[in-house]
Amino acid sequence: MPTVLAILAEGFEEIEAVAPIDLLRRAGAEVTVAALGEGIHVTGRTGLTLHATTTLAAVDALPGQAYDCLFLPGGPGVKHLRADPRVRARVLAQNTSRGWIAALCAAPAVLHDAGLLQGRRYTAHFSVANELPNILSNERVVEDGNLLTSRGAGTAVEFGLFLVTKLFSAEKSREIAQSICV
Repeated sequence: MPTVLAILAEGFEEIEAVAPIDLLRRAGAEVTVAALGEGIHVTGRTGLTLHATTTLAAVDALPGQAYDCLFLPGGPGVKHLRADPRVRARVLAQNTSRGWIAALCAAPAVLHDAGLLQGRRYTAHFSVANELPNILSNERVVEDGNLLTSRGAGTAVEFGLFLVTKLFSAEKSREIAQSICV
């Protein structure tokens, strides 16, 4: 069963977190939702509070814990992801192991900060276009090697199904899409 680590920071974009996590779990992935802060409750940009599985500190305390995919949703909370050296370390370790790195909306800025976007194809939300001038703004989902990026809340379901394709199969993605009437 594929494993996914989703990191949520205060101010995350709810649709961007919940839709992919839900679709991955429907497909059978083991998704660990880690709160960036000290507690397991994380409040999104519109005030919805989610109960995370654990904290990032607890995940980091498990030596050698590897995941097939690292997932970073966007929203205003990306500033917290960018400011936390543990997130950068996770991104770099995931890249070194060639595991999937999925970033949505403004979260590709975290990949930029880690030096992973140089010479790569990617998309992101227009709010970070001044920092990421090579955004493929007409692309909804972009794959370049192990980097998977998407534009924003409006692409969250599509991106979630894309992640199911990458971690499982196109057939499994079609099955999940049909079950939710996409």
